[in-house]
Amino acid sequence: MTTLTFVLACLWVIAAALVAMLPMRWQFVPGLALLLGAPVLIWRLGVEYGWLAAAVALLAVLSMFRRPLQYYLKRATSRGGETPE
Repeated sequence: MTTLTFVLACLWVIAAALVAMLPMRWQFVPGLALLLGAPVLIWRLGVEYGWLAAAVALLAVLSMFRRPLQYYLKRATSRGGETPE
């Protein structure tokens, strides 16, 4: 097992915590980058450390990004041109 994936996962958590401290208007671009990089990191954790590590990482990502994910899920499933509240 290599520790590179573990170190990257730790750096991802630190970066996510730092982005969360930014004002809302500055969070979009770095937050999107973190959200797009998360599946690759979760997959690598699963390959190197097993499904339990991947499941814990997935739960952490879903917890940290629950509001944006809820928004995009509502927006994707809404009918017509309506915007969710």
